[in-house]
Amino acid sequence: MCGIVGYIGNEQAAPILLEGLSKLEYRGYDSAGVAVCDGNSVAIEKAVGKLLNLSDKISGGDALKGTKGIGHTRWATHGKPTKANAHPHFSERFIIVHNGIIENEEALRHHYLKDTEFLSDTDTEVIAHLLQKFTDSGETTPVAIQHIISELEGSYALAIIDKNEPDLLYAVKNKSPLLIGHGDDFNMIGSDAMAMISKTSQFYEINDKEYAILSCKGVEIYTGYGQKIERDTYKAELDVSDTEKGTYPHYMLKEIEEQPAVIRRILKEYSKNTGELEIDTKIIEDIRACDKIYIVACGTSYHAGIVGKQLIEHIANVPTEACIASEFVYNMPLLSKKPMFIFISQSGETADCRAVLVKVKEMGFKTLTITNVNGSTLSREADHTLLLYAGPEIAVASTKAYTAQIAVLALLASQIKNTININLNYELSKVSNVIEALCTDRDKYSLLARDYLTGARNCFYIGRALDYYVCLEASLKLKEISYIQTEGFAAGELKHGTIALIENNTPVISIISQENINLNTRSNIKEVKSRGAHVLTISTKSLSSQKDNIIVNDVHEMLTPLVMVVPAQYLAYYAALQKGCDIDKPRNLAKSVTVE
Repeated sequence: MCGIVGYIGNEQAAPILLEGLSKLEYRGYDSAGVAVCDGNSVAIEKAVGKLLNLSDKISGGDALKGTKGIGHTRWATHGKPTKANAHPHFSERFIIVHNGIIENEEALRHHYLKDTEFLSDTDTEVIAHLLQKFTDSGETTPVAIQHIISELEGSYALAIIDKNEPDLLYAVKNKSPLLIGHGDDFNMIGSDAMAMISKTSQFYEINDKEYAILSCKGVEIYTGYGQKIERDTYKAELDVSDTEKGTYPHYMLKEIEEQPAVIRRILKEYSKNTGELEIDTKIIEDIRACDKIYIVACGTSYHAGIVGKQLIEHIANVPTEACIASEFVYNMPLLSKKPMFIFISQSGETADCRAVLVKVKEMGFKTLTITNVNGSTLSREADHTLLLYAGPEIAVASTKAYTAQIAVLALLASQIKNTININLNYELSKVSNVIEALCTDRDKYSLLARDYLTGARNCFYIGRALDYYVCLEASLKLKEISYIQTEGFAAGELKHGTIALIENNTPVISIISQENINLNTRSNIKEVKSRGAHVLTISTKSLSSQKDNIIVNDVHEMLTPLVMVVPAQYLAYYAALQKGCDIDKPRNLAKSVTVE
């Protein structure tokens, strides 16, 4: 959600800010703005809607001169998506952009800013006026920043311009993601390394309740109490070309078809030394010492987590529970005596997951993050990290991260204890080949989407056991990018109420990959057909029927979610394409949910 870019150096800032913001469009936004400094003069421009609207307004950045600036893409929380509520916000002296939510903004307004006239409905503007008030009372800007750190409650990543200090730029962080990019004669601020990777691969971490002072030549980082911190840069392992679509019309299609390569990369990265798959022994020791695993995640990552629960219980024989992060943090179940927590997050910045992480760490429990982003907040703060090696995922609708998460969970399960003697190296290699074959059937998926989903108001996925878990993810993909109201149901639950929703020509997509429930699900297919449903069936080759629409080559039964989801991803893609939807950036959604 939202994106921040800042630059201070010797080049014109506005084009750099626009380029950086374009790399953050995947996060979701409804307005954009920039502020550019030329000496003590600051120009601010904002626009509602797409970043292109802002870019056109300032001629691609050429209309704004100055070598220091900050930019922002906003996803509305406080106040509607209007120009007045778009960032940057300002007081007489300070211009700021902000990601996050200030929870005590009303108390701050009442206590400090009763006589202040506000131009927006945002919590962000409160921060600008607080800085003004504190410096008007005699505080220096660094001391005023320390003061706001002590006052603000909630999440915030801030980039701040002080008109009185044309050679400096400030960054402040608490809970919301923020990085500092370092160059030879420039420095940058960004919500994500992708926003800066075309300029530098060297980054400074900035931790919660820290602030940084940037100039052309250097970066100084301080605690919220003003104590200077010595910290080295790290190199981001990110290729600029990974963030481009190449010849693909959409990132989502590109990322669907990257899945075979992602599986192979996981196998390579986790077998570097011996040729055998291996995971850090400290991770395995901590898990073996626990009496129960709790997987905590949101959205697609939660769907991978419930598959992971089955993998860990069936392969490693360790009791496991999958939990929705936003529910868990406020409604914690009765925990076992020696739990281990696994957090799954593509971005590593998911606010709901972090809230749980903070709580269970205070309770003294061991934690592991499975993420795509090394150096992300969840990665830094957990005891252990397992990386997905999926490369940047730009489309809001997750595809390759989901399959990567399941593959890494399967690998983890087999390393804890391989009670079924599954050869993951062989079986995952087979999975990658099967997905690759599925990727050659684009025309078929397009025709099926047109037949079953064109004009559809709603749609249902049905399956049992692991297939049901795939149905949950498949339905999420279809609803989030095509806006067709779609639900995934346990097929056996149809007769307990859901079948009342079946009308003539209602699309029902069934998934069958588990031998022990094959006939049961096919019985459910007959039930919905008799009520007029238009049924599309996806099955594995060994369980297929002559009338099945999509037949997937066989893989190990525990790994079928990795292959059965791929046709569903394509169906969602083509349904959205045929409706003319914005596939990579669906309405109202954000890629990285950094507020609770």
